[in-house]
Amino acid sequence: MADMDPRAWLTIIGIGEDGVDGLCSAGRAALARAELVMGSARHLALLPALTCAVFKWPVPFADGIAELLAHRGRRVVMLSSGDPFWFGAGASLARHLGPAEWVAHPAPSTFSLAAARLGWPIEETACLGLHAAPLDRLCPHIAPAQRAIVLLRDGDAVATAAQYLTSKGFGPSTLHVMEALGGPHERLRVTTAQALPFADIAHPVAVGIAFAGSGNVLPVTSGRPDAWFDHDGQITKAPVRALTLSALAPRAGEWLWDIGTGSGSIAIEWLLAHPANRATAFEADPLRAGRARANAKALGVDRLDVINARMPEGLPEGPHPHAVFIGGGLSDPLLDALWARLPDGTRLVANAVSLESEAALTRWHGAKGGSLLRIELADAVPLGQRHGWKGRYPVVQWSVTL
Repeated sequence: MADMDPRAWLTIIGIGEDGVDGLCSAGRAALARAELVMGSARHLALLPALTCAVFKWPVPFADGIAELLAHRGRRVVMLSSGDPFWFGAGASLARHLGPAEWVAHPAPSTFSLAAARLGWPIEETACLGLHAAPLDRLCPHIAPAQRAIVLLRDGDAVATAAQYLTSKGFGPSTLHVMEALGGPHERLRVTTAQALPFADIAHPVAVGIAFAGSGNVLPVTSGRPDAWFDHDGQITKAPVRALTLSALAPRAGEWLWDIGTGSGSIAIEWLLAHPANRATAFEADPLRAGRARANAKALGVDRLDVINARMPEGLPEGPHPHAVFIGGGLSDPLLDALWARLPDGTRLVANAVSLESEAALTRWHGAKGGSLLRIELADAVPLGQRHGWKGRYPVVQWSVTL
């Protein structure tokens, strides 16, 4: 067995509310021979009295990692909730260890137990761990007839989630409040977000949400309506944004630099394209930088990294992105700096509105190739008793792969 390898000094055991009774034989064996067991107070309380050393994991979680690593080479067991690699401690620990140093024995996750209680197909249900994350991460998943299973910190967090849904126009959503799933104190109760009556919800708690209501639903396509973004006019408008995202062509797990981000709309839609995507937004104006952060949080992608800096001086050292978008602050020095720094294969898209910026893109296109696209849009507006077309400022878009 893998945990008998002398290099595998750490055993990560997923434990449920049923305690030792729910552990596999390998997990029980690892506990029996452990020199040290580490876990939260709640997890340790699920075990019978231990004869080995015990360490209560501190809060925040990161504070305990150094203590764990100090015992490298001893027989150590780390307790985690359910499946340690599904919104659990496993991934956080594995980053600090070699692949031969640890072995894991997962238990059924809370998501699996909740889906089993509700009869919901888990592959069609959004599963979110929001113990210490903003409720706004629900935003991309909220749509009538869709479902989510959400892990929350405590009863107060359940009440806050109900208020959040109600404020978004989804108060009629059904909430399945599930406490201590899989253990002797398991309890399931049903209500709606707008009429949550429970004041005695205990940790650990999961909530199954069947969304219902008439609130606004965030589209899944790029070029989302401008109204979803707070802005001061410095925003890539929805039709141009759709064309820009198409040119940037985000792929799963890729990283974007969004230079001159304004409202953050391009970077935010890049992040919404896939949960593994990353983005760094650069903005010289501190008010706009703060607005971009707020927009990202409100739309459920608070992982957006916003840097308040001028370009090209603010370009960071270190790893390189897969794609770069220039929406503001276009200049020859910026393009020179990017061309000198970025590796071959990086995708770059730049939008220009002014004649000066258009001239710069024309020169760079002539020197470096790629493609130029002129985007001309017009809106129907009242013209006396009829309607006519009112043109927007044309946008020139340069797309090139370094």
